[in-house]
Amino acid sequence: MSTPSAPRILVVDDDADMLRLLSMRLHAAGYHVSAVGSAEAALAQLAVERPRLVLSDVRLPGRDGLSLFDEIRQRHPSLPVILLTAHGTIPDAVEATARGVFGYLTKPYDARELLDKIAQAIALGVPPSSGDTHDERWREEIVSRSSRMEELLAEARMVARSDASVLLRGDSGSGKELLARAIHKASPRARRPFVAVNCGAIPEALLESELFGHMKGAFTDAVANHKGLFQAADGGTLLLDEIGDMPPALQVKLLRVLQERAVRPLGSSQSIPVDVRVISATHRDLETAMAGGQFRQDLYYRLNVVTLTLPTLAERREDIPLLANHFLHKLAGKYGKRVSGFAPEALKALASAPWPGNVRQLYNVVEQVCALSTTALVPLALVQRALRVPGVEVLTYAEAKQRFEREYLVGLLKMTDGSVADAARLAGRNRTEFYRLLQKNELTPGLFKGDTVALSPDDDKPESPNAKAKDR
Repeated sequence: MSTPSAPRILVVDDDADMLRLLSMRLHAAGYHVSAVGSAEAALAQLAVERPRLVLSDVRLPGRDGLSLFDEIRQRHPSLPVILLTAHGTIPDAVEATARGVFGYLTKPYDARELLDKIAQAIALGVPPSSGDTHDERWREEIVSRSSRMEELLAEARMVARSDASVLLRGDSGSGKELLARAIHKASPRARRPFVAVNCGAIPEALLESELFGHMKGAFTDAVANHKGLFQAADGGTLLLDEIGDMPPALQVKLLRVLQERAVRPLGSSQSIPVDVRVISATHRDLETAMAGGQFRQDLYYRLNVVTLTLPTLAERREDIPLLANHFLHKLAGKYGKRVSGFAPEALKALASAPWPGNVRQLYNVVEQVCALSTTALVPLALVQRALRVPGVEVLTYAEAKQRFEREYLVGLLKMTDGSVADAARLAGRNRTEFYRLLQKNELTPGLFKGDTVALSPDDDKPESPNAKAKDR
């Protein structure tokens, strides 16, 4: 029986008997259940109340289950969807999983398998905050279903309500600017400007003018008055990206602006009040930079009222298929391609890649494969090409063990110039056993001697139990 705090599941099926059976089974498993008979009714229900999971039949009147999933993904990117169908074909399953559906089961379904799949999906998610179930527009650009990202977003939503300065930490390409935009959208300043500047991309001579503005005649090329980015963001939010790259001299002036809440344009004798919420971001270790005298300690504490750290893409791998399909469908229109997803082995390659460039790198890879794809499902070869990796050879455990053993023996024989006694000693094996290993791997010690002379017949035979300890 369900409890008041039990997760809610939205079940969609046009078969009244199946809908009743699923509802009873899920209720008995401890879930709250909302049951509807069409995709349209499901979307209406989602507008009122967001569940933790959607369980839908594929064959529905009007809009089908895959179409319903696409709509859910646009409105609620982190909401997992499991599809059921009595028409279980491989192409349907491939398309469903390639498009980011969490699970796909065929009717008649196995009750234990279904409950396990539901438990897995709910474990990956985080319950929506009370009062916020109907509106996720503030974070619509951040596609994720990982629990780590959901926890980070919950903190970001909480921080957004205050006016505290926020320092975003994370590797390049991990999405710091997207998170800054989300914080702005969730804040009372959402209707005012959001302005972003990369402090490391603008030459030092121009950065001061860009930030604080200048008056006509302040320097040679100042042919007119220019409002700086602090003034442009007045009432809103200013993101100082890569703050760790800001020159020390400019750090002093920035600190003064933050303390006085006013800017003085170059060439002006008067300060102009500004009301700006500052979010800063960096991939650098600012503590190390402070220790080395490259970053001011007083500025650090002024900017670092609240710290939010973005995980790398490798730390949120469950988001990779979701992000890849999101980018693919977004880019398909740009390149005029009719692609529906990734082949399963291609999606597996994406999910297991190291991603040193994080989400930005993933987007670039998806853009390349989308531009080059000529099939409905992006193949493994295109993904490997975009990742610049050789063809992936998946070995069984036995094959991998055999390959390692042979390469290990070859290395020993090269190291010992073909001496079986020395190689066996390094391997911690007696010569008889070592000879058996060589024969098993079809290796001839004489071929590894420096003079390439083959072993004598006597030297090429395993020693007898009474053989001398040394072979030379």
